[in-house]
Amino acid sequence: MTMAHQSPAVIQTVLLVEDEVIARVMLAEYLRDCGYNVIEAADTDEALVVLQHAEIEVDVVLCGISKTGSAGGFALSQFIRSTRPWTHVVLAGNHARAVDAAGELCEAGPTLSKPYEPQVVLDRIKRLLAGRPKQKK
Repeated sequence: MTMAHQSPAVIQTVLLVEDEVIARVMLAEYLRDCGYNVIEAADTDEALVVLQHAEIEVDVVLCGISKTGSAGGFALSQFIRSTRPWTHVVLAGNHARAVDAAGELCEAGPTLSKPYEPQVVLDRIKRLLAGRPKQKK
């Protein structure tokens, strides 16, 4: 992977929810090399455990839309929206599955495709974090 990027001025935290171990480890390593603090979760159940701890600050959650754990990415996204509205969510998945899932929920569909392109993920996180100030309760 090329490392043509700059580290964020403030260390921000990305919660990476990915059930494919190799993809999760590689993307987490890349994001850490870019200067982010990365918390890894193998499924939505692990992600929910992290998110239920108010003292753990999470700026961005990157999650697949498919069911990984007892809930899928859309359900996790709805939980985050209701409990941590200042946290950005990036959903990833294939388009056919995304259309079906989004149609059921009438919410925004996935914004990234798998397999992940590390630079695309990095660019998306930077744009989200630059787009609006972080607001906490």
